[in-house]
Amino acid sequence: MKILIVDDEVIIRTGLAKVINWKEIGLELLKPAVSAEEALRRMPEERPNILLTDIRMKHMNGLELALKAKEIIPDIETIILSGYDDFMYTQQAIRQGVSDYLLKSSRPEEIMKTVLQVKQRIEDKWKHLNQDQYKNKEVRNRLFERWIIEGESAAVDAAMLPDYLPLLFLSHEHEQPKFQTYVVTAEGWGETASEISLLLFAVDNMLNDILQCETLIYRQRIVVALPKTSASDFFDHPDSAKQKIERLLKCKVSISVGEVVGQQSDLYKSYVTADYAFSYKHHLDESILIYSDIVKRKGGKTVCTHEEELELSSILLEDDSVALKNWVQRHMHSELSDPHMTIESLESLVRSAALSAHRWLERVLTATGRQGALDGQNIAFVVKRDIVLKDALFQYLLTVMELYHHRLGNGQATHTQKAMAYIHENLGKDVGLQQVAKYVHLHPNHLSEVFKKEAGITFGDYVTRQKINRAMEILTVSPAKIADVASSVGFEDIKYFSQVFKKFTGKTPSEFREEAVLHPAAPPPKF
Repeated sequence: MKILIVDDEVIIRTGLAKVINWKEIGLELLKPAVSAEEALRRMPEERPNILLTDIRMKHMNGLELALKAKEIIPDIETIILSGYDDFMYTQQAIRQGVSDYLLKSSRPEEIMKTVLQVKQRIEDKWKHLNQDQYKNKEVRNRLFERWIIEGESAAVDAAMLPDYLPLLFLSHEHEQPKFQTYVVTAEGWGETASEISLLLFAVDNMLNDILQCETLIYRQRIVVALPKTSASDFFDHPDSAKQKIERLLKCKVSISVGEVVGQQSDLYKSYVTADYAFSYKHHLDESILIYSDIVKRKGGKTVCTHEEELELSSILLEDDSVALKNWVQRHMHSELSDPHMTIESLESLVRSAALSAHRWLERVLTATGRQGALDGQNIAFVVKRDIVLKDALFQYLLTVMELYHHRLGNGQATHTQKAMAYIHENLGKDVGLQQVAKYVHLHPNHLSEVFKKEAGITFGDYVTRQKINRAMEILTVSPAKIADVASSVGFEDIKYFSQVFKKFTGKTPSEFREEAVLHPAAPPPKF
């Protein structure tokens, strides 16, 4: 595809020619023209596809040139470049079918983006005009997808591959090539789908110009397959393809490197490993992810500690989104900085935190007499590979917290329910009337009154019952000493604990444990 620059100012003309590496974005730069008249004389022979012209020139302006150029080359696309921010010119340019309108003060990357958009528009036109050519391209892309990405080698006619993916079948006189796949992504031109698509289009153009490779833009990434020869270096030296692309396109490129394979038929295996390395992109602050390095990782922490669960429960109960975000940051930071972390161990750790939150919600609802409140509520936590797990975990925990406090926690009994939840989550700490009243922002006397009225039991009796229930649970599943069990539910005096326990259950803690061992299937009663 050819581009012709027309400007009667030598500084602008030569500056535009040199400031952008036109070849690397897939364009042939014709010799710039010094006037509209010169451009029109050369057009019949040189046949440019894109015209980049100044709007104010001697004798004939850019808009007149655009009209006459259309008469010679009906499909030509024109970009008007002007030093005048004049809306009248813009209106006239739009009416005359000019593709784009840029100021001379535009930065090189803005000019390049505009030219690439026009280039893409031309290729779309060609697609409709030359269906056979683009039909072949679609066949080629489907072959690439089925053979390299999906691994359906049995469904692919092997005889077609050298014709449609020729760069993978070139003969090499001095060396027997191996093969490799990369997954390439880029960012820096914006977050919209069209901006991402345009940047990938530009990167793909450059890859095909710089490297001896076959590529496919696939799910907002570029899959690159190439023979691994000395001429196919991607990033190992300063003048690498990665740095060239970043320098020219003003973007950030990330590369996931698959393992090297011995023959073309194994490129799917290489792609699988490159795709696995790509799954670390959102979690490691590295622009190059190499499968052979990542596969050596042994795995990090997979479950939340008891202390982390207690801290999370406290934050969820407090309805504090800032503290929740800080908890997630701390919780994830140590794992993300662990050199042995794997995507599997990270996913397990995130699931563990989500499960802790779900258990917390069930506990507080049970403690406040609303066991069935979760029926019909869809709060499942789903892990996907192409997401930032840290962000997904925070959003899930925030949903759980808001679900309890703003949808399930409302109503006449809010203060009592909050008090019950707090007691249930803090049985080993201070759950006296003064402390709980402070938590729910009521005077202790008023809380005592409201609690008795709404719960049908005194505050003190409720606390004692919850402590005995928790002690029974611990005695059923844990071999901990009786003194430790008593301490864990807030009793400092083991003798007093035993007396209260027997009053509620009719057995001493030791007798209760012995019976639980003899009848393990029977759940402990609740008081």
